Amino acid sequence: MRSGAPARTKNERFGRKPATLLDSPAVTQGAKVQEERRRQILHAAVRVFARKGYHACRVSDIATEAGVAYGLVYHYYKSKEALLEAIFEETWGAMLATIRSVEQLDEPAREQVRKVTEIVLRTWKRDPELVRVLVREVTRSSQVQQETEEIELAFEALQRIVEQGQQTGEFRSDLDARLTATIWYGALEEILTGWAFGQLPDREDDVTRAERAVVEIVAGGLAEDRAATPA
Repeated sequence: MRSGAPARTKNERFGRKPATLLDSPAVTQGAKVQEERRRQILHAAVRVFARKGYHACRVSDIATEAGVAYGLVYHYYKSKEALLEAIFEETWGAMLATIRSVEQLDEPAREQVRKVTEIVLRTWKRDPELVRVLVREVTRSSQVQQETEEIELAFEALQRIVEQGQQTGEFRSDLDARLTATIWYGALEEILTGWAFGQLPDREDDVTRAERAVVEIVAGGLAEDRAATPA
């Protein structure tokens, strides 16, 4: 467990209390209630940001949406920017956990590509408001843009899946793994954006077709039997 000033600073930045070793029933129940309230406020912020836009809304709007007192928002998050930053970090943290869980499976690389694609598309499709906030608001925030560690770790995990397929001979080795991972992520992002803003149809059969298209473009295009013929 890390200790010292850096950890406290990060906790303070997000309005969270540092973790302790206390585990009595009363403390555990209290911590559970606080976490539920924190997430209640965070989810309300997503809805308000998606509906009104980050710059047009006030903290009081978020408090009203969450059904809590105005001051309670500041108990958990020190500013509106801290709320946006928390949305960014928790969303990318969840995506990273998903990719890593698939990466650890003892399965062919193509199957890993399929599972990551399916989980990411289906999970995020259920929360179009969150996607709209990420696309429209998070990318505009200079402070959030500096917090790129989660994005980099996610890209590295995608890259490792591609590299694993190249090392086993399942995927062609003449294509750059990092660039391929970037294309893979870009395809997922564009599809989710299209669904969130109503630019792409999103019925169940549309989702299935989107999954298949991404897998065929990424894993199919990487297949060893499609390696470029030397000129």
